[in-house]
Amino acid sequence: MKTIYKSIFSCSLALVMLGSCTKFDDSINTDPNSPTKASGTQLIANAELSLPGISSSPYGVHYPQYLSNTSFSDNSRYVTVNFNFYGLYTGPLMNLENVINNTNLDASEGPVPNQIAVAKILKAYYFWHMTDRWGDLPYTEALKGDVNYSPKYDKQQAIYNALFTLLDEANAAFVTGAIKNDIVYGGDVTKWKKLGNTIHALMALRLSKVDATKGAAEFNKAVTNGTMTANTDNLTYPHLADQNNENYWYNSFTRLGRNWFAVSKPVVDYMQPLNDPRLPVYANKPTNTAISTYVGLDYGLPGSTTVTIANYSLLGSNLRLQNSPVALVTYAQSLFAMAEAAKLGWITGGDATALANYNNAVTESIRQWTGSTTNASTYLGQASVAYDPVNALMKIGTQRWVHLFLHGYEGWAEWRRTGFPTFLAPPPANNGALIPRREAYGTQERSINTTNYNAAVSGFPYGGADDLNARVWWDKP
Repeated sequence: MKTIYKSIFSCSLALVMLGSCTKFDDSINTDPNSPTKASGTQLIANAELSLPGISSSPYGVHYPQYLSNTSFSDNSRYVTVNFNFYGLYTGPLMNLENVINNTNLDASEGPVPNQIAVAKILKAYYFWHMTDRWGDLPYTEALKGDVNYSPKYDKQQAIYNALFTLLDEANAAFVTGAIKNDIVYGGDVTKWKKLGNTIHALMALRLSKVDATKGAAEFNKAVTNGTMTANTDNLTYPHLADQNNENYWYNSFTRLGRNWFAVSKPVVDYMQPLNDPRLPVYANKPTNTAISTYVGLDYGLPGSTTVTIANYSLLGSNLRLQNSPVALVTYAQSLFAMAEAAKLGWITGGDATALANYNNAVTESIRQWTGSTTNASTYLGQASVAYDPVNALMKIGTQRWVHLFLHGYEGWAEWRRTGFPTFLAPPPANNGALIPRREAYGTQERSINTTNYNAAVSGFPYGGADDLNARVWWDKP
């Protein structure tokens, strides 16, 4: 694994060198130390290095109120409004675009169709994450390099449709044969195919309130093509016990000594009365030995508040080891989606199918987080957890929120779409006492891409300014 991480950094130099020789005699002009084919898998690996940032974010984790700040509470009070997306375009997305459009990929690193299919899945995943944060974004005119420095913004609906097509192309393209240098799946294209279809299904569910007919069709297509079937299929980023690839929360707590993040009061107050077996993983008990229970910290405290850290539950130790992995797309998510789809009538089986998938989702969530399902049946047997046909969507949405702990942007997106859980409340003195519905574009866009920026803002589907409270296309009031 360390060899992969070290080797990917040579990829850009190798690509530059590809066109540096003038062909006059192949036997003379061939340098065994210089590649004659582009390394698509190293570009893919380089793009994979940015995956943890989709989950491990001091901003995203606050919108669904998973953590509360013990100090410097601006993030949990929504003080930051504008967020820059340039790094995603110039980093992982440009790497992936270079794979997709390259006609000279090295087949010795695995079947070329598989390299391109994997790149398309990752491109779709990054753009899905981005459009759910910002809404309309440059897509069709993006990633053109110096051909176009001022790309137009595509409507989110059009981006979703393009990503569905991209995922269809990837699913159809896979052939037998592993690829090299893959950080997350070790080149296993069967798992990549399941991931692409699972992302497709989760994206389809976002359409539940804005275009249910389209959503149901895309969802069923994805399920038919084959989604995740076990936790071993999860998209999990494997950090190392190495400073160059360590867990974000380790860096914050241990390397920088910032004990700034306690588990929030909404999380603890919901999980603790139910003896949720995931809570001891999510949180440590207070170091104050006079306190024997978990104690969540009020969310969004004023910046002037002094917090006695010993009295509160900080983020669980096992989630902030140097090599703690980061789960991004999971089997349990797929099962929660199946449960909701059954309740919505998108798939057959009604409440019986919804019940089975809901129970499996909670069980697999507990397995993922704790490594065991010993307490799953007892937990599910409680009235406030057990599937209830009358309150099915609330139960599914709330348990999905619990499962997505630390995956802030995804938990936030599901809260915006469903309204569950219902017990999240914004800090009263900030952002108009509202939980944000999107992130505003980076301030650079106003000056660098002014015309297209203004057109995007004026066309927001539900009105509003370029701020935290305008809704994206699928976030229907």
